[in-house]
Amino acid sequence: MGFDLDALSAAVDQHGTVARVVIADVAGSSPRDVGAAMLVWNGGQSGTIGGGALEYQAAQVALSKTGISRHALGPELGQCCGGAVTLLTEHYTAETLADLHDKTIIARGPGTRPLAVQRLLDRARAQGQPPAPQLHQGWMIEPVLRPSRHVWIWGAGHVGRALVNTLAPMPDLALTWVDTGRDRFPDAIPPNVTILPAVEPARLMAHAPQTAAHLILTYSHELDFQLCHAALTRGFNFAGVIGSKTKWARFRKRLAALGHTPAQIARITCPIGQKQLGKHPQAIAIGVASQLLTLETKGESAWTIHSSASRA
Repeated sequence: MGFDLDALSAAVDQHGTVARVVIADVAGSSPRDVGAAMLVWNGGQSGTIGGGALEYQAAQVALSKTGISRHALGPELGQCCGGAVTLLTEHYTAETLADLHDKTIIARGPGTRPLAVQRLLDRARAQGQPPAPQLHQGWMIEPVLRPSRHVWIWGAGHVGRALVNTLAPMPDLALTWVDTGRDRFPDAIPPNVTILPAVEPARLMAHAPQTAAHLILTYSHELDFQLCHAALTRGFNFAGVIGSKTKWARFRKRLAALGHTPAQIARITCPIGQKQLGKHPQAIAIGVASQLLTLETKGESAWTIHSSASRA
């Protein structure tokens, strides 16, 4: 979780003055963690700090106040969480955003920056690790959100479109969407999705990060096969193919003939998703998204899949 500067900039561009409400601290149970934020503008809002009475009340006053406020969820708001939440509300315009665009960590608070805050920032930069969002001696510290998990979606058909619509709202995912022509893609593309039309998509695999997850679901079994071969040649941390057991049995045989070992081939998951959810494109997308979100992170962006993940 971090300061989503891109989303805030887009909201300011469209709506002018925008209030950002972020959970700065929690005590006990809370509907969201520290760093969860919502944006509020005249006539609308995006994001969430957990919904319910807390979010409703905060949204109602977001454009008329700034600063720190503390809320007891039970006695004050009637929410069952039972904890207490500290909120920081700030107003942003194009002018105030201009000073933030070159920053990787946004730290702000009253008066001179405390020595303890400066030490925390220096330590984070020296270690190359962003600090967790936190309220420290009255100063709010948040790393700027940079999508760190790369997902390449191969195919812009019904399932590919459902997958993009399902995954695009996840702020830590960088989505790359590939198909054989621009006309294969919808007119409206989410802002955090990069489209790559290519006559020979498999040649693009060499440009994908080796830490990427690949979801292969093109209109062509032959193209799916070429992408599997390219992925095994390039290296990856997750690769999944839409299809049946019969399709995958044929692919395994052909991949072996190209020199890939059984252990290498077994790293590809086919079919992807959760069979029990059905074959509707959105059901497949939900199953695949669930599969991706259960991947464990190792280091900054390396992914492995749980051994319990379905391969049926």
